[in-house]
Amino acid sequence: MKDGVRHKARGTARDKIQQAGARGDRPCFDPVAYGNGPDDAVDDTSENAAVTHHHVELGGRVYAYTATAGHMVAVDPGSSRPSARIFYVAFTLDGAHPEQRAVTFFYNGGPGSSSVFVLLGSFAPRRIKTRMPGFTPPAPYAMEDNSDSLLDRSDLVFINPVGTGYSAAIAPWKNRDFWGVDQDAASLKQFIKRYLTANGRWNSPKFLYGESYGTARSAVLSYALHEDGVDLNGVTLQSSILDYTQSGNPVGVLPTAAADAWYHKKSGVRPRPRGLDAYLRKVCAFAQDRYAAALRQLPRIDPAILDALCAYTGMDAATLRAWHLDLAASDAQGRSLFLLGLLKSQGLALGAYDGRVSAIDTGIAAQISPNSGGNDPAMTAVSGVYTAMWHSYLNQDLKFTSNSAFTDLNDQAFQHWDFGHIDPTGAQKGLNDKGEVVLYTAGDLAAAMSLNVDLRVLSVNGYYDFVTPFYQTVCDLRDMPLANAAVRRNLDVRFYPSGHMVYLDGASRTALKAALAQMYDAALADHPAVARIRALQAAAGP
Repeated sequence: MKDGVRHKARGTARDKIQQAGARGDRPCFDPVAYGNGPDDAVDDTSENAAVTHHHVELGGRVYAYTATAGHMVAVDPGSSRPSARIFYVAFTLDGAHPEQRAVTFFYNGGPGSSSVFVLLGSFAPRRIKTRMPGFTPPAPYAMEDNSDSLLDRSDLVFINPVGTGYSAAIAPWKNRDFWGVDQDAASLKQFIKRYLTANGRWNSPKFLYGESYGTARSAVLSYALHEDGVDLNGVTLQSSILDYTQSGNPVGVLPTAAADAWYHKKSGVRPRPRGLDAYLRKVCAFAQDRYAAALRQLPRIDPAILDALCAYTGMDAATLRAWHLDLAASDAQGRSLFLLGLLKSQGLALGAYDGRVSAIDTGIAAQISPNSGGNDPAMTAVSGVYTAMWHSYLNQDLKFTSNSAFTDLNDQAFQHWDFGHIDPTGAQKGLNDKGEVVLYTAGDLAAAMSLNVDLRVLSVNGYYDFVTPFYQTVCDLRDMPLANAAVRRNLDVRFYPSGHMVYLDGASRTALKAALAQMYDAALADHPAVARIRALQAAAGP
């Protein structure tokens, strides 16, 4: 009976919050045309926003919050002239004191991706419902309150870089002026500083959360912010790519291939390993030692190594010989031979973004490029629900509408991206003398951690992610130039039985939320560290 009374009381509180909020909502229609081409720009320099009021229940407590969807203007740091209108969505807790309330800036990667994926899937107050690792059938789709939302620890700001979402350069600048490693980080730095000024948040604890290329962005951005006197409390790197020279390294890929084979019951290891964590630690040790040595000894192949690879990957010896033992080998379309081969007898291919997901790979399906329209099996499984529910949520719940097309993924940005990068030492770490991508940003992260010795970093990966393999992240972080043992203790590395978008797996999302809560609590409970960061920020000023 008491539980029933308590539930009724919570319901009444939610109803009052919702009714009061609805009376204060402010819709926004934006008539500006946002082109997503390299030479597009807008003339409008205003900052518009739709403001709506909501509530969410987390851990038995009702949180009233305000959602703001609109634009802020980043300025050119030299001239202070408006240079870009950047679209964002923010969720802020009502009634909180700014200095006692953290703020976290989220973004996806690409480069050329909007933040819609991390917004609708991870730790916002609302999230889409999917059937991952299965295919989510066509509409009607559904959204739900997110019991794993990070709103109980931090305000949340989801940023769409220039050329994505409804973000664009302001003339005379063009979108292409922001499409580069250093250019992109500079514009997001200016956005963050503008957000802090406009919302009185300069003395709030500050965190970054980047996914995929967003991890390289976070490494560069964290150092760039430090250079401007904005020291962060924490950074979360999800599905990292910090060293492009190691992309496609077979040693980094092998443990993910072993995870995929284990999941689909193709592993030849007997007895079948019961615990994935312990099993993959064993595979990682093999990859680093005996497998790496075997690759160096090619074309000679040790039969014992070949047998072990067959057992770990579920592939036959003849196939592995044909691949020269390279688990990262690909076909003419750039598709992974392993992902095509593991379930080939069943007419299926595995998803690169999540190897648990499989899709038809016979008939015309086998001829469709996986890089066209999100046709990778894992992306296909959720692209429909993402597209439909984003438009529904933005237009109906957040009350922001526009005549322009929302750019969730911009291939033009990727095609025109300038990968040149000057690292904290002044060295070029982006392109070699042949114009080939050699982007390396782990050094930027190490520099930020060395200079801001209180900066906490949480690195997370999914075991089934073939795009940014978890063990390659381990190697990149292990090898980054960070020698101080005390500072290295600020780095926490974790893995989950999920894919590239770790949060789309329900159990993994809940576990990741717990890890984030632990990091935020630790960062904010370290009062001397917070005091040092605030002193630096106060000295820098807005």
